Amino acid sequence: MHEISEGEFSRLLDSFQESSAHLETRDAYGTMTELPYMAKWAAGEPDDLAWLDEWCAELREHVKAGRSVRRARVVSEPLSEYQRWSRSIAHPMVEAGEDIRWVPRRRTSSTCLPGNDFYLLDDELVVFLHYSGAGLNTAFTTSTDSRDIELCRTAFDAVWALAIPHSEYDPI
Repeated sequence: MHEISEGEFSRLLDSFQESSAHLETRDAYGTMTELPYMAKWAAGEPDDLAWLDEWCAELREHVKAGRSVRRARVVSEPLSEYQRWSRSIAHPMVEAGEDIRWVPRRRTSSTCLPGNDFYLLDDELVVFLHYSGAGLNTAFTTSTDSRDIELCRTAFDAVWALAIPHSEYDPI
C-alpha cells in the first residue's frame, strides 16, 4: 500500500474513467469542511448547501461522460446525529447523479467488510480512507493488489445488494 496526499486523492476522484464505488461504514465523520455546516444544522440554522456546488458539478461531469458514481452507507439505526445530517444534505448529490444508498447495519451481519472505508475506482485501484476514533481523516492509502480489489469489489457488491435507494430510505 502506498500513502497519498489529500491533493492526490482529489485528483484520483477527478480522473476515474468508468466507475467509482464508495463504501462508508462509520456512524460519524468529522471532516474539517463538514463540521461547521453540521454545527449550523444542529443549531437549526439555514444552509443553502452552496459549499456542495463544486462536488455536485464534478458529479454532473462524471455522469455526463457516462461514468457510474455510487455510494453505499452502512449505518446504525437509529441514525447518529452525523448520519441524520448527512441524509438531510444528500439530495443535491443525488440530483447531480450520485447513486447514494443506505444499508441498516443489522442487514450486514453476514457480510465481510474491509477494515476501512474505501473508494474502488475503475475496478483497478482502491483508495482506503483512514480515520481517527473521532472521525477525522488521518490518511489515504492506495492499492492495486488484486486481492484488495477483489475484497473491496465483493464487499461493495454485497452491501449494494442490500442497499435502499436514498429516495426510499426511511430510517427507524
